[in-house]
Amino acid sequence: MVGLGSLRRAVVSFEEAVACVDAASSRLGTERVRLREAMGRVIAEDIRAAASVPPDDRAALDGFAVRADASLGASAYNPVELPLFAATAGAALPPGADAVVPLDAAETNSPGHIQVVEPVAPGDNVERRGAVAAAGTPLAASGVRLAFRHIGMLAAAEIDTVQVVRRPRVQILLAGPMATPRAPDSNGPMLRAAVERDGGVIAEVTTLPRARSSLNTALAAADGDLVLVIGGTGPGPDDHAAAALGELGELVFHGVTMRPGETAGLGRTGGGVLVVLLPGMPAAALWSYELLAGRAIRRLGGRDPGLPYRSREVTVARKIVSAIGMTEICPVLLGPGDTIEPLPAFAEIGLRAAIDGAGFVIVPAAREGYPPGAVVTAYLYDEV
Repeated sequence: MVGLGSLRRAVVSFEEAVACVDAASSRLGTERVRLREAMGRVIAEDIRAAASVPPDDRAALDGFAVRADASLGASAYNPVELPLFAATAGAALPPGADAVVPLDAAETNSPGHIQVVEPVAPGDNVERRGAVAAAGTPLAASGVRLAFRHIGMLAAAEIDTVQVVRRPRVQILLAGPMATPRAPDSNGPMLRAAVERDGGVIAEVTTLPRARSSLNTALAAADGDLVLVIGGTGPGPDDHAAAALGELGELVFHGVTMRPGETAGLGRTGGGVLVVLLPGMPAAALWSYELLAGRAIRRLGGRDPGLPYRSREVTVARKIVSAIGMTEICPVLLGPGDTIEPLPAFAEIGLRAAIDGAGFVIVPAAREGYPPGAVVTAYLYDEV
């Protein structure tokens, strides 16, 4: 792992913040789990078929197993009588059989026999041995996140357990009395769901006072893979999160040229647990999570660290305004013909901008927005 000390900054650019996150979040170790528990997990090693799949010739549909050459000349006017060997879809063919006659192409005759009214060729309606995978064929590569289709393939290969990357254990510390009748806690439920989406396991969610002593005690006791401290990251007299982390362990940076999320931070406890400081305002908490903390969790769990949204090239229909010097997340609406229009900023309407919008555009710090007609990359919520 790259040492964080060499990357220490006060306020950093968005690009520097991402580099610090990447340096701090190497993939975790592995564990073996049952296949039925592996949905969504990241494979930690290449998986190959130990034997042919299927292991023998099998019926591809319900019918009757026959020797194909024995059916030659069969027709409705000249039915051929053959021994009755029922074949069920997926079942192995009996010795000597090399084809399956469909149920509607034969009739039962005397006990133990059928009359075939259409000839079949060798291999007709048969799934051949090794047709799905020969022995040694790769079935899933290391780094692949298992979907239900992978589960089916591995089950067909009679694989019962798989080696996967361990899921990151995440502790959430809510700094300050944030759950009151006038200010209900939205950050805890929102970020809990985001952590689970990104493959993390919530080890603990704790609300504590913003006092330096409370934060020190909680951070000193941290034993997960990552701690999210939400709130207490600003410049106010009661905002002690960064100071507590710096006193207890290592503060790599505090402040990012990113909007929303200017007061995000990163460091480690004295025990080496990675800590991400997130602002308390919900929109700022959301985006500093998505771009920094979520990236760390995805990397720890072996997933693609990029944003978990599909991107699309779109054309700006109405000017997007952004301040030079700040990487800004700008909410947008989709228009006709792959065009977009800006919504009011997160600073104005908070999380509503993420609910009302179709997605967002990330404007680099070097740009003063985008003019009409510019082609940009939009990340769309409904294309996860």
